[in-house]
Amino acid sequence: MVEGFSPLLDVLGDERQRIEDELLAAVHTSDAHLTELASHLIVAGGKRLRPVLTMVAGAVGDPSVPRDVVRGGVSCELVHLGSLYHDDVMDESPTRRGVETVNARWGNLQAILAGDFLLARASEIAASLGTEVAGLLAQTIASLCEGQIEELRHTYDVHRPLDSYYSSIRGKTASLYGTSARVGGIVAGLDRSAIDALTEYGDAFGMVFQIVDDVLDITSTDDHIGKRAGHDMQVGVYTLPVILTIAAGGDSAERLLELLGSPLDEAQRVEALDLVRHSGGVAAALDAGAQFVRTAERAVAQLPDCPARVALAAAPQALLATVLSPTA
Repeated sequence: MVEGFSPLLDVLGDERQRIEDELLAAVHTSDAHLTELASHLIVAGGKRLRPVLTMVAGAVGDPSVPRDVVRGGVSCELVHLGSLYHDDVMDESPTRRGVETVNARWGNLQAILAGDFLLARASEIAASLGTEVAGLLAQTIASLCEGQIEELRHTYDVHRPLDSYYSSIRGKTASLYGTSARVGGIVAGLDRSAIDALTEYGDAFGMVFQIVDDVLDITSTDDHIGKRAGHDMQVGVYTLPVILTIAAGGDSAERLLELLGSPLDEAQRVEALDLVRHSGGVAAALDAGAQFVRTAERAVAQLPDCPARVALAAAPQALLATVLSPTA
């Protein structure tokens, strides 16, 4: 959902094409149908922020960005894509990135297998980059699953604890951003202090990313986000703006508690959106996002001065700025 400009994209320029080339090469097989399945969301496009982050992290050590750094980023993107295939099956989503989902076009069984194939390819690439990268990617896939399970455990839970929300997004989103940055540092041969700083940065950036995504689900128009605003509430996923609206108490919280706890019809979705939009929950969520921006900025300050560090330092605030002026 987050589609705003990022300094990370700007600093790489035309070098981003290397990601697309490596992605398509990674999913090419002797079976034309499997290749089509596996490349379906790749050709649909995307900002590729995870492999971009890997490349920018690698550029801290070598501005030319060796091919293995790009391949490390591609392994992270393939994990992300594989998780999207599985998410679309669970959500029964008909579209993704403006095209039919794999499950909508070819069915759930083929979508699940194609998602598994992408995860396998990611693991194969990671293994070629060394045991540390392979182990890190495996651990991250487990974190994604843990984060998603935590979210599912609290579906339609109007009293979802704040700790549950943070634990979930740290696993399902931030962990892969942290890994993307760490892989860039490892493969580029940076020293351990720089690798650890990049990891802390990536984790914090991922937290900002998910908070922004969750705020946009509340504040944006349907056309802007490519799906119905308030979709998360409608399917029982109560994110930070909703949790903080309820925690603040008052008439809005009381009415929201009456509405939530089960699937929403169209009128209820609109009313629930209005309640959260006009409460303090959105502003409080943005304040929480700003805290993670500061964490990311402190982490990147430990890196050597270079154009990559400048881009890394600017990116979290630029990401948060995409929701500072809500469109609805």
